Amino acid sequence: MLQKVTIQIAGKDLILETGRIAKQANGSVFAQYAGSAVIATVCSSSEPVEGLDYVPLTVEYNEKYYAAGKIPGGFIKRESRPKDKEILVSRLIDRPMRPLFDKSFGREIQLVPTTLSTDQVNPPDMLAIIAASAAVHISDIPFNGPIAGVRVCQVNGELVVNPTYEQIEKSTLEIVVAGTKDGITMVEGGAKEVSEDLMVEALEKAHKMIIEFCNLQEKLRELAGKPKLPLTELSYSLENKDAIKSAAYPRLETACFLPTKGERHDGIKAVKTEIAAQYAAQLEDENQKKLFDALFEDMEYEILRSSILDKSRRVDGRGLEDIRNITCEVGILSRTHGSALFTRGETQSLVVTTLGTVFDEQIFDDIEGDKRENFILHYNFPPYSVGEVGRMGTGRREIGHGNLARRSLEAMVPSKEEFPYTVRVVSEIMESNGSSSMASVCGGTLSMLHAGVPMKKPVAGIAMGLITEGKGGPGDRYAVLSDILGEEDHLGDMDFKVAGTEDGITGFQMDIKIAGVSPEIMRKALDQAKRGRLHILSIMNQTINKPVDHISEYAPKIVTLRIDIDKIGALIGPGGKNIKALCEQYSVRINTEDDGTVTIFGKNTKDAEDAKVAVQGVAMDPEIGIVYNGVVKRIMDFGAFVEILPGKEGLVHISKLSRQRIAQVTDVVKEGQAIPVKLLEIDKMGRLNLSYIDAIDPDGVSEEGSGSGGNGGGYSGGGHRDSGGGHSGGRYHRDDRPRDGSRR
Repeated sequence: MLQKVTIQIAGKDLILETGRIAKQANGSVFAQYAGSAVIATVCSSSEPVEGLDYVPLTVEYNEKYYAAGKIPGGFIKRESRPKDKEILVSRLIDRPMRPLFDKSFGREIQLVPTTLSTDQVNPPDMLAIIAASAAVHISDIPFNGPIAGVRVCQVNGELVVNPTYEQIEKSTLEIVVAGTKDGITMVEGGAKEVSEDLMVEALEKAHKMIIEFCNLQEKLRELAGKPKLPLTELSYSLENKDAIKSAAYPRLETACFLPTKGERHDGIKAVKTEIAAQYAAQLEDENQKKLFDALFEDMEYEILRSSILDKSRRVDGRGLEDIRNITCEVGILSRTHGSALFTRGETQSLVVTTLGTVFDEQIFDDIEGDKRENFILHYNFPPYSVGEVGRMGTGRREIGHGNLARRSLEAMVPSKEEFPYTVRVVSEIMESNGSSSMASVCGGTLSMLHAGVPMKKPVAGIAMGLITEGKGGPGDRYAVLSDILGEEDHLGDMDFKVAGTEDGITGFQMDIKIAGVSPEIMRKALDQAKRGRLHILSIMNQTINKPVDHISEYAPKIVTLRIDIDKIGALIGPGGKNIKALCEQYSVRINTEDDGTVTIFGKNTKDAEDAKVAVQGVAMDPEIGIVYNGVVKRIMDFGAFVEILPGKEGLVHISKLSRQRIAQVTDVVKEGQAIPVKLLEIDKMGRLNLSYIDAIDPDGVSEEGSGSGGNGGGYSGGGHRDSGGGHSGGRYHRDDRPRDGSRR
């Protein structure tokens, strides 16, 4: 039976309906807002698995090209593997929902939100979060929700909830916030140096809307909700639990506080192995072994948290605000354009910056429309970084962490107009025990500065943690931790990453495992993160705090200039002839924009600068009295035709080829020869009459010898043998677009 609920947002209805589409799924919700529509379905496997120690949840957000009236590009005209954006939205849905499923449900869960329609005005991703939560909430799958997600932007000084694409583009703050009616559980976004106070204000505004969306889902469940399936209660328990705990606990208290990650791992493993040997017969049963492992994790959880709350003592002996030792190095790779090694404790990132041209820009083809980006950041997390054997490749972790690091740095990367290079930053994680994404932010800053990228300000990042007693509400004991370790992330209640400059926040990500945190805790965490960030920046600045004076000799050389818009056609020439010839002549690539901006990319400075002079020559009208470096194109009995600019030829009459009488034109010049010529006259028909420089005496007086006959056009005084201000002929493009010099 069809059921609908509606709420109005910014004068438009957000509609959730069920009972019409995908009715065989455990739960299905069709969500619409303005011209955007998402169908979210959830299914679970039929049989539970007893004793699972994780939630087997898969979220597969996908966007159909037909939603925007498009056909996929490329040879295969159908949607294929997930795009980065789809993976990022899947993570936005997964992260706030996963903690609200009970492990004891024991069944695989697959959640599939699909964007079916988009007006390219209102982003469909927030609609997908709400639809996904609603689908689970009305289904028979146990779920401690609902949750909702909203996007908050600051536009023209005002906070806007669920902005349009146009408003997002103009914003100085953009965050996605998800949570329950009880509190915020996930935040992710970027900003342009906003204050901690503004961040808290945005979070509070977001939560008010989250409550409204959660109430809407509750109404839909009242109308169409299914009875929930039972959880799978364990039919067994760990034998000898008290004895095992009594023997292991005091030894674990020692092992958990050894100095390094490796020593702690080995110490805990030794205790576990010895105790397991004492109960070997019991642990031959797989279920007993699972409970034995779970008991040890519970003991670690208790030991770590009680030590922090009772003694303010962390596993590596640091105080709550202490940051591990940091070292920064730049220039460790000789042939790359920029490189840095950032090490914080047992977390290490090798970051390399490569400078490219406009032809290296990242091209996106998705339902939002085609776009290009000239700042790219890739993050790699190989298994050796944590001392393990595993499969190499790019997974959801790499894409998610790389996106956070990119957003954190993006606001401080110069615009294309200020720095016409495409910048690619690659972070290779060499060691990991703590936040490698924030290490990538720090290393990315160092690497770009070393490459000569004129960043507006250096950016650093820090990961914060939280340990609470109770639910993190007012009156509960809690501790905020700076620069958390992997153990503190795994066993704590919050993973809270903040990146920024000395003047404000540029990147933000938070995942909370409890119902929510109070504004008091949030403010304290932000203030503590700022102190940590400034400390890290001070260390980075001692190594490098401004871009080097020159870019690498191995980087492409780029020069830009502006020409009159009405000269673009002359530069390009018919079918790209002129611009291609310039590219070949000077071994460069040339790109033009509609506003008259011309960008030249050369392998070395000389080629680029020579090509610039040629383009300037093309952009100028031929001027009487100017010397041009021309090329002899054709030889006739009466003279030579010389190209002085792409597509512009003039005649050097035989009488203007030499101060001496000559019998043949070929006695002086040959086809293809480069010669300096001066423009003597532009006749009434627009024809150019030239003189070979050697035909003019040092005083600039034309020889009046009898020369061969013809109408070469006389030259009268004032000329001189100037070699300055010369214009070399032509330039062409190499691009796969009409106004470039590439070969098709």
